[in-house]
Amino acid sequence: QHISDREMPEELALESNPSDHPRASTIFLSKSQTDVREKRKSNHLNHVSPGQLTKKYSSCSTIFLDDSTVSQPNLRTTIKCVTLAIYYHIKNRDANRSLDIFDERSHPLTREQVPEEYFKHDPEHKFIYRFVRTLFSAAQLTAECAIVTLVYLERLLTYAEIDICPTNWKRIVLGAILLASKVWDDQAVWNVDYCQILKDITVEDMNEMERHFLELLQFNINVPASVYAKYYFDLRSLADDNNLNFLFAPLSKERAQNLEAISRLCEDKYKDLCRAAMRRSFSADNFIGIQRSNAILS
Repeated sequence: QHISDREMPEELALESNPSDHPRASTIFLSKSQTDVREKRKSNHLNHVSPGQLTKKYSSCSTIFLDDSTVSQPNLRTTIKCVTLAIYYHIKNRDANRSLDIFDERSHPLTREQVPEEYFKHDPEHKFIYRFVRTLFSAAQLTAECAIVTLVYLERLLTYAEIDICPTNWKRIVLGAILLASKVWDDQAVWNVDYCQILKDITVEDMNEMERHFLELLQFNINVPASVYAKYYFDLRSLADDNNLNFLFAPLSKERAQNLEAISRLCEDKYKDLCRAAMRRSFSADNFIGIQRSNAILS
């Protein structure tokens, strides 16, 4: 009885952590709701249409589909949604708790002098998007990696009890991308590769930041499929709330054949993962963590 009493708070903490438990609400979606409510209130008072009527709907003759699915998300739209989630994390943060390893003033990403005024203002969404898009484009990372990046970011903020703010957002995002690319992508990007993208950062700095990131995550880099799916659909909800709609196009014969081919590839992929999982005694909830169970320091 005494043991179960001690374990209960840990179980409750786990269930309340969205990056670990599928039933817990994502932090970024709750952070965005204040702004969403204000926008709806303003639209109502000013008699402005929220833009829902601009959406395209399927009919008997035409089926409209977007090319984003939970297993094959659209890269550009996913990055926009993930960076919008990061924007709301910064804008509606609780405080300015941080750690020196992520502080850009102590560990600058550029040799150019950054004015102190820069760290006093929240970054606009377009600046966060450009930073992340540049990294993803140069390193040729996938949309799935962007979703896992957001999972790791929320896990870090929860585990380490810190906030993402103007002084640390770039290094926290970089650390999450670095880890996600190694865990998720088949072709891992090494720390030295990121040094080619961010010319003024050193490999030693990258290694130290990655080491701290892993320690703060308590080396928990597993992302259950149920958690991944929750983040994907919550990102779609975020996009819908902000009129950032996924692009719809008519379903042509060619697109239908492509979707069928992708479906077959995904089915084969998950069958292979299932067989691998059974051999390694993994549960079906851990498909996403199977590809790379260990993050490797370069």
